Amino acid sequence: MSSSVTRELVLEGLDCANCAAKIENQVNHLQGVNIASLNFMTKTLKIEMDSAGLVEDVLGQTYKIINTLEPDVRVGEKDSQVVYTMTGFNTSPIIIFLLSAVMVATALVLNLPVSIELMLYLVSYLLVATPILKKAGLNIIKGQVFDENFLMSLATLSAFAIKQYPEAVAVMLFYRIGEFLQDLAVHRSRQSISSLMDIRPEYATRITNGKMEQVKPEEVVCGDIIVIKPGERIPLDGIIIEGSSSLDTSALTGESLPRYLSGGDEILAGYLNIDGLLKVEVSRAYQESTVTRILHLVENAASHKAPAENFITRFAAYYTPVVVFAALALALIPPLVFHAGNPREWVYRALVFLVISCPCALVISVPLSFFAGIGKASRHGILVKGSNYLEALNYVNTMVFDKTGTLTTGNFKVVKVNAQPGIEPADLLYYAAAAEYYSQHPLAISIRSAYSGIITEEQIGEYQDIPGYGIKAMVMGREVLAGSIKLIDKENIIHPEYDLDTTQVHIAIGKTYAGYIELSDQLKPDVHQAMKELREMGMQKLVMLTGDKESAAHQIAAELGLDEIHSGLLPQQKVEMMEILQSRKSKNERLAFVGDGINDAPVLARSDLGIAMGGLGSDAAIEAADIVIMNDEPGKLPVAVRIARDTRTIVIENIVFALGVKAIVLALGAVGLATMWQAVFADVGVTIIAVINSLRLMRGNY
Repeated sequence: MSSSVTRELVLEGLDCANCAAKIENQVNHLQGVNIASLNFMTKTLKIEMDSAGLVEDVLGQTYKIINTLEPDVRVGEKDSQVVYTMTGFNTSPIIIFLLSAVMVATALVLNLPVSIELMLYLVSYLLVATPILKKAGLNIIKGQVFDENFLMSLATLSAFAIKQYPEAVAVMLFYRIGEFLQDLAVHRSRQSISSLMDIRPEYATRITNGKMEQVKPEEVVCGDIIVIKPGERIPLDGIIIEGSSSLDTSALTGESLPRYLSGGDEILAGYLNIDGLLKVEVSRAYQESTVTRILHLVENAASHKAPAENFITRFAAYYTPVVVFAALALALIPPLVFHAGNPREWVYRALVFLVISCPCALVISVPLSFFAGIGKASRHGILVKGSNYLEALNYVNTMVFDKTGTLTTGNFKVVKVNAQPGIEPADLLYYAAAAEYYSQHPLAISIRSAYSGIITEEQIGEYQDIPGYGIKAMVMGREVLAGSIKLIDKENIIHPEYDLDTTQVHIAIGKTYAGYIELSDQLKPDVHQAMKELREMGMQKLVMLTGDKESAAHQIAAELGLDEIHSGLLPQQKVEMMEILQSRKSKNERLAFVGDGINDAPVLARSDLGIAMGGLGSDAAIEAADIVIMNDEPGKLPVAVRIARDTRTIVIENIVFALGVKAIVLALGAVGLATMWQAVFADVGVTIIAVINSLRLMRGNY
C-alpha cells in the first residue's frame, strides 16, 4: 500500500504574485498531485504526491511549469536546514528610471524637431520597456498570453501606434516604478516575516569526553550535555542540570519580561540566554524540538488557505481575460458597428482598460494580509496553523474550555490526606505516589511531589492507566487503585459517601477502600480578565467541559461567570458533549474548544476550531489543535480574536478598495473620462496602497 510523500521547492527570485498563483494552479492539476501550495511570501512550493514513485516525474513537470511561467526564477529542493533566506534588494533600476524620466522631460519641455523628439521618446521607452517586452514575447511563444507583461506591452505599443508618445512612455515608466515600489514593499514585508525565523539556532556546544565542541543541532541526540553561554540562543529542548539564568522567551511566548530558570527546570529551544552559563541535558532531538515545530507550523500555515484567498485566486483567473476581451470589444464595436465617434478615441479607451486589468493588487494583498496576521499572532506567542483557522476565529460565538491546565494552573497541592481507620496517612500517601509513579497527570505529579520518601521501579509491578478513571497498579505485591470515585465504583469497592468542593484522588488497597487525598488548584492569574474581554467582544457562550467532580466544577464556573458546565466527563463523553453543542449552532457559526491534556486531543480534533495551551500542554493536544497558545495564558485568547478580526477587516478593505477603484476607472475609461495616468494608479498605485495597508497588521500592540 503506497503512502503520500511531500517535497518542498524554493523559488528564489519569485516576485510576481500573479505568476505564483498560476504556478500553484498548474502544479495542482498534475497527475498524482494531491495538493500543491505556493507560499509567495517565503517563496516555497509544497507538493504532496500520491506515492514516492511519482516524485521524479512530478518534480520534472513542476520545473517545466516554473521555467515556462517564470524563466528567471531559480528552483531547488528545500534544504532542511534553511527555512527562509533573505537576499539583498536590487536598486539598479533606479538609474534607468532616472535616465528615462530625464529624456521624457526633455522631449516635453524643449521645442525640438519632430525626429529628435520621437527618438528621445523611443529611447526612453526602450530603456524601461525592454524587460517587459522580452518577457511578453517569450510568454506568447510559450502560450502564456494573459499576463501583465503582455497587457502593458500591448497598451503602450498601441499608444505609440496612435501617436500618443508621451503617454506611452509615461505609462510604461510609471508601471516600472510602481512595480519597483511594489517589489520593495513585498521585500520589506518578507524581511519582517523572516525575522520570525531568527529563533533557529545555528549551532550547539556539546560536551564530549570533557571537551566542548560546536556541532550542528541536528547532530545532538537525547541525553547529550550542551553548554549555553550568555547571549546565545537555546538550540534544543532539555533540562537544566547546572547553572541558572534569566531567559528571553519572547520569540516563543510573546512575554516581554525575562523568565528565571535554574537546575531541574525545563528549557526550550528558541529561548535566548541573557546572563548565566547553563549546562543542559537534551530531552528532545532537534527535529522534535519546540523551535523546529514552531518554524514548521509558521512556514506551512500558507498551505491552509482562507476562503477569501481561494476566491481571489479563482477571480484573478477569469478577471484578466474578461477585461482584455472587453477592451477589444470597446475598441472595435462602437466605431465599426455603431459608427460612433473617432476610432482612435475608442482605441485609447480600450488601452485604459488594458492598463488596469492586472489583478496584482488582489493577488498580493490578500495572502499578504493573512500572512501578516499569522506573523503578528506568532509574535504574541500564538501559533496559527493556517489562514483558514485565523479566518474561522472571526465566526466563533461559543468557546468551550477544559478546566485543569486551561483555566486553572494545573499545579495542584496536596492539602489533606484522609486515611480510613487502621491506615496511617503516610502509608496512604506512599501507595498513592507509587501507583502514580509513571503518570504525567497534574494530580499524579502533585502527589509524587508531596511524598518525601524514595520510590523505585522495583516496587511497582503490573501497571494500567485507565483513561478517565485513574490507575491500577501492583505496589509491593498489593493491588492499588488511585483515581476518581468512579474508579472505585467501577471495581465494586464499598466506600463512604463524600460531598466535597475540593479535588480528590481516592485510594483502594487490596480491594478495600483506604481513603482519599485532597488537592487544590488555582485559577490562572489572567483568566478573569480573559473571560471579561471575550464577553465584551461578543462571545455568546462560555462553556466548561471537565472530568472533575460537579462541586469543584461549579465553584470555578461561578467564579468566572460561565454559561454552562458539564462535569465528571470521560474523554469520549467530552466528544459526545461537543457534538451536542455543535448541533445547537447555526450554519455560519463556529465552536472553539480550548484544552491542554492528551485526553483533550479527540475533542480538539472534533471541534470547528481547536486551541491548545502549548507551553505545558501535551504533544497530542498541540498536534490536534489548529491554534496553539505557547505561554498557556488564557489572556492570549482575546488577543487572537482581535488579530483575526483586524486581519479580516484589512482583507475586506483591500478587496473593496482594489475592486472599487478598478471598477470606477474602468467605467470612466469606457466613457472617455479616464486617462492612462489614472489607469496606472488603478493598477500599480492600488497595489502599493493595498500592500502597505496589509503591513499595518505587523505594527501596533494587542
